[in-house]
Amino acid sequence: MDSKSNIDAALVSRLIAAQFPRWRDLAVRPIEPGGWDNRSFRLGDEMTVRLPSAAAYSLQVEKEHRWLPRLAPLLPLPIPIPLAMGAPAEGYPWHWSVYRWIEGETAKRERIANLSEFAADLAGFLIALKRIDPAGGPGPGQHNFFRGGPLNVYDGETRQAIAALDTRIDAGAASAVWETALAAPWQGPPVWFHGDVSWGNLLVEHGRLSAVIDFGTSGVGDPSCDLAIAWTLFEGQSREVFRAGLGVDDATWARGRGWALWKALITAAGEIDVNSAEIEQSWHVIDAVLADHKRR
Repeated sequence: MDSKSNIDAALVSRLIAAQFPRWRDLAVRPIEPGGWDNRSFRLGDEMTVRLPSAAAYSLQVEKEHRWLPRLAPLLPLPIPIPLAMGAPAEGYPWHWSVYRWIEGETAKRERIANLSEFAADLAGFLIALKRIDPAGGPGPGQHNFFRGGPLNVYDGETRQAIAALDTRIDAGAASAVWETALAAPWQGPPVWFHGDVSWGNLLVEHGRLSAVIDFGTSGVGDPSCDLAIAWTLFEGQSREVFRAGLGVDDATWARGRGWALWKALITAAGEIDVNSAEIEQSWHVIDAVLADHKRR
C-alpha cells in the first residue's frame, strides 16, 4: 500500500466486520485532520481506529499496545488506551489498532485560553512521564526515528538543509545552534519521553490541556526531543514557564533547540512531504530558534 488515499472508511469497515464482528454495525467516519503517520477514523461514539500509513510507522503499533496501558495509570492526563489490535487483511499489509475515544480538540493556538497555563500543564505531564520507571522500555531506533538518541544521527541532513537554505536564512547562526546542540550530549540515565509533542498531539477542552495522544515515537532515552514545542507553539513568557516547569539545564535546552531546528530546516528545504501551512510554520520556527539562541 503506497498511498494514504487507499486507507478509507470502506477499508476500515471491512476490517472491523471481518476481525471484530461485535463492532461491525458501528458507523465508521474519517477524522479530520486524519493524521500523517496514521489515518484515523471514528468507530461509533466511543472508539477510534488508527491504521499506519507506511511500513515505517507500523513498527509503532505493538509498542503502543504493550506500553500505553502501563503508562496511563501513572500520568495526570488521559492518553490513548488500546482496545484491540487488528491484523493485515483486505489488501492492507500491517497491524492496526482500535483505541478508546478521547474527547477534546487539537491544541490550535486559538483554542488555548492561556498559553502560559497550558505550558505549565504540559510541563507537569512531561515531568510525570519522565518519572515512570524506564526499565525494559523501548530505546531509540527505527520504531521512533531515533528520538531519544544523539542528535548526530541527523547531522548530515541538517547540514544539507542549511546549505540548501543558505540564501534564505542566517546559515552561520543555524550552524551555531546545531553545533551547540551536538556539543551538549545527554549525560543522564534514560527516561520516558513522548517523542512528538506538537499541537496536533495535544487535546484541549474549555481552553485547557486535557489529553496527550499519539505515542508512536515514544521511548526511553534523552527527553530533549520533547522540548521542540517551546519554539513551535510557545513564545516569550509561555516558553519560560515551560522551561521552568521542566527544570531543564542549558545543555538539555540546547539539544531541544537542535531538535526543533532539524525538523524546521528539513521541512523548509522540502526534504519531507508536508503541506504548505507546515512549511510556512517552519520558517517561523527557524526564526524563533535562532533568536532564542542569540538571547542566551
